[in-house]
Amino acid sequence: MSAHKHKEHLQRIKEAVKSSKELDESQKSDSVKRIEEWIEEDKAFGTLKEELLNISEYFEVLFAELGLTK
Repeated sequence: MSAHKHKEHLQRIKEAVKSSKELDESQKSDSVKRIEEWIEEDKAFGTLKEELLNISEYFEVLFAELGLTK
C-alpha cells in the first residue's frame, strides 16, 4: 500500500472513531492517539488494526464499514 493511501485510510478511521456512538470517550481518545502516532511514524496498518481491536471489538465492524477488511 502506498504511503498516501495508508495515511488516507488512517484519516478515515480517525474520523470514524471521533464520530462513533459505540466507543466511550476514553476509547475514542486512546484510539485517536494511537492512530495519530501511526500517521506520524508511518507504521504498518496491520499492527495498528491489532492494537485497535484490543481496545474494542467494535473496530472489526468499523473496518468492514470502511471497506478495510480482507
